[in-house]
Amino acid sequence: MHNYWLEFLTVALVHLLAVASPGPDFAIMLRQALTQSRRNALLSAGGIGLGILLHVGYSLLGIGLIIQQSIMLFTVLKVVGALYLLWIAWHCLRAKPGGIHVEAKGGKVQTSWGAFRLGFLTNALNPKATLFFVSLFSVVINPGTPLLLQAGYGLYMAIATGLWFAMVAVFFTQPRVRRGFSRFGHWLDRLMGGILVLLAGQLLLSTVTGSEPPSVPTTGTDR
Repeated sequence: MHNYWLEFLTVALVHLLAVASPGPDFAIMLRQALTQSRRNALLSAGGIGLGILLHVGYSLLGIGLIIQQSIMLFTVLKVVGALYLLWIAWHCLRAKPGGIHVEAKGGKVQTSWGAFRLGFLTNALNPKATLFFVSLFSVVINPGTPLLLQAGYGLYMAIATGLWFAMVAVFFTQPRVRRGFSRFGHWLDRLMGGILVLLAGQLLLSTVTGSEPPSVPTTGTDR
């Protein structure tokens, strides 16, 4: 049992470093927190957390290894993920002056389902997350660890991820924080769009050049 605690602490540390690193999840959460209601931002955080369970699920079932070893499947995943990021970036880049809070300027308010779906799809379609969890469950976690315990690790990571981004949502939805960003809110929105374009471009470039083959998993979800 002592070995399992050591394994869990290793998983928790690796996951903490991965979830705290900047990437699509954080960019989307920052934009949600600054342009949507706190409720919608928290729903997006919950969606990102639930997306973790998807990665955990196929990793436990062994499907992740199939994706990792299949060039075609992994290429499709990267292209779909990149196109989704570009779609979000397009909306960010179209931001106009007039205050950062969407509800305050009478714009179209995002639905609760839309907020949750945005968070879920951003994480679920992130191929970096696929590589991270396949690597985690094939290298860090011992194959001899009971399946129920491995599922427990996954549940912990989903909850921890959701809580991390919930804290991001709560902080950036504070009125004083929003007021600090209100004068240049549209520029921040455009900056988020530019970052997402770069991330999508990186995915597409790695697909074309083959610089990140499925057989060499990375160590972070957002790097």
